[in-house]
Amino acid sequence: MRFVIVTGMSGAGKTSALKFLEDINYFCVDNMPPALLPKFAELCYEQDGGFERVAIGIDIRGGKLFYDLFSVLFEMQENGYDYEILFLDASDSVLIKRYKETRRSHPLSRRGSIEEGISKEREMLREVKAKATYIIDTSKVLTRELKEQINRIFQDDEKFESLVITVCSFGFKYGIPADSDLVFDVRFLPNPYYIPELKELSGNDSPVSDYVMSFAESREFLDKLVDMLEFLIPHYIKEGKNSLVISIGCTGGKHRSVTLANALFTELCQKEHTVLLKHNDVEKDAKRKG
Repeated sequence: MRFVIVTGMSGAGKTSALKFLEDINYFCVDNMPPALLPKFAELCYEQDGGFERVAIGIDIRGGKLFYDLFSVLFEMQENGYDYEILFLDASDSVLIKRYKETRRSHPLSRRGSIEEGISKEREMLREVKAKATYIIDTSKVLTRELKEQINRIFQDDEKFESLVITVCSFGFKYGIPADSDLVFDVRFLPNPYYIPELKELSGNDSPVSDYVMSFAESREFLDKLVDMLEFLIPHYIKEGKNSLVISIGCTGGKHRSVTLANALFTELCQKEHTVLLKHNDVEKDAKRKG
């Protein structure tokens, strides 16, 4: 049986995660007091196959009861009940924005600011996060992307890294993405824009991508970039980094950057990293002309 404890920061997506787990046939219970976990686990494990997948939502809404969690987890281990912890996280700025958009108050800030509540909660969850089996940072993750990650981990049993890598193409004339961690300029490559039959296409089209990757410098750049990232990624994970945004830019964000971003995305997926792909500016020229 697979027994998953879903926890994390309020506003980071725990409710959505439980819904997605329910969609893939997990028996889900939200906001269970930690003290009830051992008895509930005992009931589940004694059903002789009746429960194959169980997910329990636990968070600081339980108040003082939340502090029982560590002793409860130890008790479960002693009784031979295996479990996994899925921890949902997000940056403070994103959490504040989400609370303001929904006009909800933070559970720990009834009489104070949202920032104070988030700070208190982060401290309360520090040890839980350190023990987590999986950490998903939803700061830059769309709802459908979170669902894909949940399915990969808990349905397809694919390898998961706590570091979520986003490969992003962009156009320098529109500005470098503000959330970039690493930025690479591929304007040194031959530009398909000046070839009439390729100008209106993008790097998502085979004629453009084939043209860009036909040059030795394109292939060498990709090889060196992948090699560097394979060196960096384990160190980022070791230091506890949960999100890495790699931005690749060309002039308009339509041809070269899209081609290289697609190629890098494919390479990293083949190496079993958790990767998302975004093209910020690929359609902007077309929209302006329209």
